[in-house]
Amino acid sequence: MFHADFEFFLLLASLVTGFIWLIDCLFFLPRRQKDSQGIAFSEPLLLEYSKSFFPVLLVVLILRGFLFEPFRIPSGSMMPTLLVGDFILVNKFSYGLRLPVIHTRLNDGDSPKRGDVAVFRYPRNESLDYIKRIIGLPGDRIGYFNRRLTINGVPLQTKSDGDYQGLGELNNMSGGSGCDKVNADCKVLVEQQSEVTYTIMNNLQVSYSADGELEVPAGQYFVMGDNRDHSSDSRVWGFVPEANLVGKAVMIWMHWDWRTNGNGLDISRVGTRISP
Repeated sequence: MFHADFEFFLLLASLVTGFIWLIDCLFFLPRRQKDSQGIAFSEPLLLEYSKSFFPVLLVVLILRGFLFEPFRIPSGSMMPTLLVGDFILVNKFSYGLRLPVIHTRLNDGDSPKRGDVAVFRYPRNESLDYIKRIIGLPGDRIGYFNRRLTINGVPLQTKSDGDYQGLGELNNMSGGSGCDKVNADCKVLVEQQSEVTYTIMNNLQVSYSADGELEVPAGQYFVMGDNRDHSSDSRVWGFVPEANLVGKAVMIWMHWDWRTNGNGLDISRVGTRISP
């Protein structure tokens, strides 16, 4: 999960610094120029800071609000695809441009597809951003029994990709995720939806109880974590409304695991594509 408060702070800071600059240009600057009689004059410190920060804040707001936003992965619910400490870029115009903070959509964009790794505002607390994989589209009938996923009555094809092998000092599903660095009970699988393939993980040490079948309502999406036995997702708290979608995760741009005692940087993950 991620906290979304920074978006509001960025917008507020841009408005305040821009307002200070505008008011000075309209009312105070002409008076200072008149009083100076052509002699160089100093500007108030608050104005200097506003003029310095406003262009930077505005550019960051535009890039972050309409194009790409960075996020850090704090938990293991999307392993083995995403690891704790991955820093990712999210394409915010994939599902349609939205205004910052109020999230009003400006255009339609692309329709979310099965297999997309999506960031969305958590339906039970919209100040938090979650990341999961889209499994079910509006109208789909989703079934999950004994770790097997079906969509509209058709079981998804899976094939084994071996036992889970931890990456890095602590990226081994520790911290409540249930697997040691090398554990034969943690199985990596390749799951296929139509032409889209991605990796998931099952932990045979646990018994996951969220089995059942349901239909995805109109305007909603069914999402799951790739770490199937250690993910709180639509099986637990329900569907994601279309209005809550933030964007599609597209790339890992850095990996830094802050839990390590030594160097937590892993450049081998830099540039890794995420969504199909």
